Amino acid sequence: MELEAWHLLVLPLFFALGWLAARVDIRHVMRESRAVPASYYKGLNFLLNEQPDKAIEAFVEVARLDPDTLELHYALGALFRRRGELDRAIRIHQNLVDRSDLNQREREKALYELGQDFLKAGLLDRAEAIFKNLESGTHAIDALSHLLDIYVLEKEWEQAIATARRLEKLGCPSRFAEIAHYHCELALNALLNQDTERARAQLEQARAANRKSARAVQLLGDLEAQLGHTERAIAAWREMETVNPAYLPIVADRIFQAHKQLGRAGEGIALLKGYLARQASADLFQTLFLAVQSTHGWSAAREVAAEALRAHPSLRILDAYLQAVNATSAQAGIEAQLAQDLVHRHATATAYYQCRECGFKARQFFWQCPACARWESIPPERIEHV
Repeated sequence: MELEAWHLLVLPLFFALGWLAARVDIRHVMRESRAVPASYYKGLNFLLNEQPDKAIEAFVEVARLDPDTLELHYALGALFRRRGELDRAIRIHQNLVDRSDLNQREREKALYELGQDFLKAGLLDRAEAIFKNLESGTHAIDALSHLLDIYVLEKEWEQAIATARRLEKLGCPSRFAEIAHYHCELALNALLNQDTERARAQLEQARAANRKSARAVQLLGDLEAQLGHTERAIAAWREMETVNPAYLPIVADRIFQAHKQLGRAGEGIALLKGYLARQASADLFQTLFLAVQSTHGWSAAREVAAEALRAHPSLRILDAYLQAVNATSAQAGIEAQLAQDLVHRHATATAYYQCRECGFKARQFFWQCPACARWESIPPERIEHV
């Protein structure tokens, strides 16, 4: 292809235009780099040199000099919240909320961050007010989840139930187990106030929410016992074996005491023996051992302990066996008593309930872990650490 004369004129023009475009781009980049505050580069340098505290202060200076750096404000606020510097986090997010130039979406985001600050600071009333304002916005699910946590902390069980139901309607996983516990809390309060009708209604709702609610079974038996309906109480507690047999140790003593009250202690002991045969449990054994000892004496208790020790060796079962041996042996000397005391102290010190979620340890059973607030995270059987 031959070059025309006008081609020679056009080619230099293209080169000139390309050179001008490059100069414009370079100038634009230079202007933007000069517009970035020097504190920003200082912050990056501190981060590279593993000086996070100085980096944070540098970024704070950037945020102060350039109010348009919204994402930097959010990042700093979240960082301060994680570090426990809640007053600084609140100040950053409150300044964003007070700005008049934010659009609705950014304002809701700033409010949500501020609500999290208040929640972590323990200012529940302020956090609740903010999350209520966000119930229908883009942060609705997160706001309702936080509101649910607040209602549980404040023991506002009816509001907790309503909030959990709203979360389900928004497509969140069902919280049927937690809702059953909220109804059980209301039932327990009613029982304490002698309002048996309200207690029964709440327990019915708990079982409607969760047919496998072991706590509802326990409280239903407690309700019948409080009303003097001992047979009904026994029937309710015995249902635990089909609902959730792992929780039998929680109601075992109730079952025996109810039978004893009716003059049928032997029948109660037989039930406990059947439970223990079907489910190995040191806690169940302890209830059976004490029941046999109080009804038939130390010799019978010794036989029960010896049988259990052969079937399921355990430090607590050994403790009970030695106790029965010392009680039935006329020749038991000081050495035997000292040995039993030593085993007893060790068995007591190494047996406790422990949360599966956070590892919290307790001597008594809790339906809700006092440390992490999870429901049914503490197994109903004490762990034995040798």
